Amino acid sequence: MKTLKCSDVGFDCAAAVTAETVEEVLAQAAVHAQEVHGVAVTAEMAEEIAAKISG
Repeated sequence: MKTLKCSDVGFDCAAAVTAETVEEVLAQAAVHAQEVHGVAVTAEMAEEIAAKISG
């Protein structure tokens, strides 16, 4: 399983996304970022975020 904590990318947020693949984590994280933080994840941001996914 792959996991990304919202706090790992700089938000003061306790949310975490867990999925089978990096791509699934990124997709779920992008939805969370938009809905909760009002941030649209760009391709450049996705590359940086992917490097912070553990598992």
